[in-house]
Amino acid sequence: MSEGAKQMADELIFHTHLDYLQPALQQAHEYKQLLQLQVHFPNDEILNLKSELRLLEIEGAVLQEAQLVSIRRLASSLETIFRWFDPERKIQYAALHQVIAHTHYEKAIIHLIDEVLDADGQVKDNATPELADIRRQLYRKRNELRRVFDKIVQRLQRQGYLADIEESFLNGRRVVAIFAEQKRLTKGILHGESDTRKTAFIEPEETIGLNNEVFALENEERKELHKILRMLTRRLAPYQPLLQAYHTILSHFDFIRAKARLAIDMDAHYPTLTAETQIHLVEARHPLLLLYNRKNGKETIPLSVTLQEDTRILVISGPNAGGKTVTLKTVGLLQLMLQAGLLIPAHPSSRLGIFRQLMIHIGDTQSLEFELSTYSAHLQHMKYFIEHAKGRTLFFIDELGSGSDPNLGGAFAEVILEEMARRHAFGIVTTHYMNLKVMANKVKGIINGAMSFDEEELRPLYRLLVGKPGSSYTFSIAQRIGLPQPLIARARKLVDEGHFRLDKLLNKAEQDLHDIEEQGRELKKKISASEKLRKEYESLIDKEKKEQQIAVLKLQNKIREEELQYLKDMDRKLRQIVQEWKRSEDKEKVLKQVEALLFKKKEKKINQHIQKKAQEKYIETREALQAGVLVKMRSNNQVGRVKELRDKRAIILLGNLPVNVSTQELVVVKERKKDTSAG
Repeated sequence: MSEGAKQMADELIFHTHLDYLQPALQQAHEYKQLLQLQVHFPNDEILNLKSELRLLEIEGAVLQEAQLVSIRRLASSLETIFRWFDPERKIQYAALHQVIAHTHYEKAIIHLIDEVLDADGQVKDNATPELADIRRQLYRKRNELRRVFDKIVQRLQRQGYLADIEESFLNGRRVVAIFAEQKRLTKGILHGESDTRKTAFIEPEETIGLNNEVFALENEERKELHKILRMLTRRLAPYQPLLQAYHTILSHFDFIRAKARLAIDMDAHYPTLTAETQIHLVEARHPLLLLYNRKNGKETIPLSVTLQEDTRILVISGPNAGGKTVTLKTVGLLQLMLQAGLLIPAHPSSRLGIFRQLMIHIGDTQSLEFELSTYSAHLQHMKYFIEHAKGRTLFFIDELGSGSDPNLGGAFAEVILEEMARRHAFGIVTTHYMNLKVMANKVKGIINGAMSFDEEELRPLYRLLVGKPGSSYTFSIAQRIGLPQPLIARARKLVDEGHFRLDKLLNKAEQDLHDIEEQGRELKKKISASEKLRKEYESLIDKEKKEQQIAVLKLQNKIREEELQYLKDMDRKLRQIVQEWKRSEDKEKVLKQVEALLFKKKEKKINQHIQKKAQEKYIETREALQAGVLVKMRSNNQVGRVKELRDKRAIILLGNLPVNVSTQELVVVKERKKDTSAG
């Protein structure tokens, strides 16, 4: 909300140091907890005081009353924040406390301003003796001027000279409004006329001297106010660096609040941050896709993926529009978010390391300006990747090797992937090339992944299956969109038989795996339902046994549990009173405590009687709480009528007496209908 926080958001960058990232993520996590627990954090003030703080650096500058009030609000906000961090909260919200740990609260700032300005932001009369004297004189002169002026108005009223508007102010002078034809009969200074020329505004001769004196005193007051404000600005100037730090702190808390609110919007969490290079994402979702789908009432299918030393590079294959690029972008975007200090939409059990480089090649990069084809630009990027990749590099390549002859492009893609693996870089690659799917199981550090596809319904399932390559489902998709069957058959004949059989084998393996997974899910559901029924049956047996035991105990023990508790409380309180009697000199006070204790039971009986009467006369309803309805107070069963609702409080009338109570204390009732049926 503040300009400083917006600037922090605009300048959000990719960090590679744990000492920055851990506090940044922990702060967002702690503020998110505050929002979810509805614990108020006192950073409500949104202050943009760049100009005021800059003026404090300039010698001879003068801050006006409104600007000084803003400075006071800044200092007051920091005082509230410092007080909020009590010893317990300093430990519970240690990362948030770090924001103010390197500064201190200076109460002299508020004290200096309060010496000069009142609660309304006006300079106090007693700010200086000179100002007090000037304002006393002004008060007397204005009173004298008002008395003289009132007499003149009464005289002109009797003479019939006054227009509809009896008096006004022009150029800071008090004037009377008279009919234009009478202006020559009234002595004084003509200050102007109305637009219609029917009314003239004249300063009466008798008030000219008094007006001059008032004007002179007001001028002296302005000079004295300027002198006071200049002095106060000079006294505040040494605190300018501290106030600048306060301003930055408020912006920082505003920025942390924005990160926390974003995290709540996208159900983001704080994963485990590790110094080693690895990615272990559990139930991760693309943040923008998640927000879009939630807005449209759609489900966002999560993905889980692990990249570590033995499985550093993931080659994702599968059908077009099956989610390969979205999967790649999800991992890349979450890593960028994390290393910018933002919580990520993934399960909190996720573990992510810190990478020093992110290399990304997505989309068509052809350029007329630089005479680059798609494939030329692709190779230039691959050249950069190979030259600069290291063990702490994370790279993302969409459609590796595309844009050239499939055989030649596939060969180059294989070489590039081997080189990235040799350099121990981590990454995700999407492809349709069969040779890359084959090599992924042969080269150490490279694994296959596939986007699942339902061939029966001919629709993508958007689920990542790690450990196996995926079919492109070229012919299935062609069939889905309705290409003529003869064309599909001719295309199959043109494809290399071995290639076609391998793709078909991948297709069948994926469908078999899909069927097995589906059967496994059904089996889990049945096992879960059976376990649930067993627990419910055991729970019913236990409940029946307990109810029988309770019934027997009630028959054996006639003393109600409430009365037994009352006796215990009475015994404890009497013991306390005996001890109080022994050590207290004020015996009268102790006797009053005994009397209050002994009569409490009587008060309880009275409340029970009131409750019984209320139950006989009124019945509870489920009507909404609103003005005019009958309500019963839960604590003492008194019935009244709602007069007014104020947020979470209500004003009710008990007889003619208004009572302010919490809405949670009230239950809506109505009078029971009398039984008028014939006996």
